Amino acid sequence: MAEAKKKNGILEALKTVFWALLIAGLFRTIFFQPFWIPSGSMKDTLLVGDFLFVNKMAYGYSYASCPTIRIARLGINIDAKDICGFLDGDNTRLWGDEPVRGDIVVFRHPVTGTDFIKRVVGLPGDKIQVKDGVLHINGTAAKIEEAGQFKEEYAPQGPMRSRPRCENGIVGQGGTCIKSRYRETLPGGHTHNILNINDQRSDNTNVFTVPEGHYFFMGDNRDNSTDSRFPQSVGGVGFVPYENLIGRADRVIFSSAGSSMLAFWTWRGDRFFEALE
Repeated sequence: MAEAKKKNGILEALKTVFWALLIAGLFRTIFFQPFWIPSGSMKDTLLVGDFLFVNKMAYGYSYASCPTIRIARLGINIDAKDICGFLDGDNTRLWGDEPVRGDIVVFRHPVTGTDFIKRVVGLPGDKIQVKDGVLHINGTAAKIEEAGQFKEEYAPQGPMRSRPRCENGIVGQGGTCIKSRYRETLPGGHTHNILNINDQRSDNTNVFTVPEGHYFFMGDNRDNSTDSRFPQSVGGVGFVPYENLIGRADRVIFSSAGSSMLAFWTWRGDRFFEALE
């Protein structure tokens, strides 16, 4: 009798875990996906260590809405295509809605399948060019205004322990790393901050014509962002298909200045539920 009760208890526990995982998986697939910012490509809008939930209802659903689960130490590598690959290939979405210029979007890299987060600056049919560091859309320069400086400590950041790039040259450990900050206004009126570090090749590009059903993305930290300015053949993002969009980022939930989001003593007190521009 006791052994039968023990077996029943184990079975019930397994059922509870199964249903909990199923509900969590459905919630992540349909409504919101957690995302922890690993790099500085979207500073100062997003900082390394920001934790947010991506609204997956914003643009409808495609194969990319299914979760990708990668846990290297456990040998787990389940890609969204492994689960929902039957939906891939037609560049359409169920209950689809299109992003607005200026949206901050998480999307799947068209080649590697890695999740990226950038800002939409180019819509289908747009002609995009960067000249002397200024974004031009359909031949018109985006309005930019000086907005002071962005300052941060020169130190390892996030789980990757990467150090920031600085406009003020070589900075020692613990020193103040400075970048010029500007307010950029896109056609349609969306305004947000962008940063400048130095003059480099990506400050002057050819004209990119965005194909139908695709979008052009850039990071707000313009000189430290691998985005649509770079072709996929050299590790860039290129044009991103509509079906590769995962969701829109609207708000930071909390932010960790340490190497782990669980280290609550490193949480930034001024970024709880911070709305994103």
